[in-house]
Amino acid sequence: MFYIGIDLGATSAKVGVVDEAGRILGKASCKTGIERGFEPIAADMAEACRRAARESGLEMADFAAVGVGIPGEQNRQTELVAFCNNLGWVDVPLKQRLEAALALPVYVDNDANVAALAESRFGASKDAPTSILITLGTGIGGGIVQNRRLHTGAHGVGGEIGHMVIAMNGEECNCGHRGCWEKYASATALIRMGREIMAKKPGCALAARLGGDPDRVDAKAVLDLAKEGDADCMGIFRDYVHYLCIGMGNLVNLYDPDMFVLGGGVAHAGAFLLDAVRAQLGKYVYCPSLSFARVELARLGNDAGIIGAAMLGRED
Repeated sequence: MFYIGIDLGATSAKVGVVDEAGRILGKASCKTGIERGFEPIAADMAEACRRAARESGLEMADFAAVGVGIPGEQNRQTELVAFCNNLGWVDVPLKQRLEAALALPVYVDNDANVAALAESRFGASKDAPTSILITLGTGIGGGIVQNRRLHTGAHGVGGEIGHMVIAMNGEECNCGHRGCWEKYASATALIRMGREIMAKKPGCALAARLGGDPDRVDAKAVLDLAKEGDADCMGIFRDYVHYLCIGMGNLVNLYDPDMFVLGGGVAHAGAFLLDAVRAQLGKYVYCPSLSFARVELARLGNDAGIIGAAMLGRED
């Protein structure tokens, strides 16, 4: 059996043909963009599915279903995309348009959820019945798998772990609240802390490396200097791991997963991040004398969105 997975993003939609073993047999893509509007994007997504099928030597009749991972939320009751902020979509009929164009059942879910599903089926957590994927990027995304199935809650919005409040009256978040986890443990948080140290210490190593330009600060620059042993960036990194482990400890206390999987740009720090989190996490869980979640790095990279979306339509 074959499936089509679509990883929908702000600038492009990436489409792949996926088999039962999670292998991608063919790919295609199309442009998206907030300026284009919903209808032309939906039409281009359908055509990209046909191109991916042709590249794989398959007919549309060979597919069981199409899945879409969206940077937003799907309303279970109306079956409309409730919102995709970076595409300007509110209550749009993506599922219905694609089903009409492709004559296949279409399943839609949040992009972090489908990435978690992919890692659970074929990646880092394939041997873990219960796992939580944490994507450490501009914000913090999350996907929860319980008993090998996505857990999205009663209304489909479960897993928005980046918006746990960990600091009363803390940093203001884009969601409108204060103190959200992603304000302290995302790539954006590393950038903020890097700029703060440059403002306090204009002669610091980070400022020297970036020519004193705070606009050049990114997570990699901070992490690279921390790896090199720079005291200021090591201080930032220790604070970062502290905040990351607070949120992960909360998730251990709530869900007691078998495993955490760390993905996203910050996870490119690899063993440097992984070893620090493994060393510190026990300080933040309720009962560290008992076994608690293992922590691993995501394995599927940029293909996770396509593979996980495709698996939304697979019956197990």
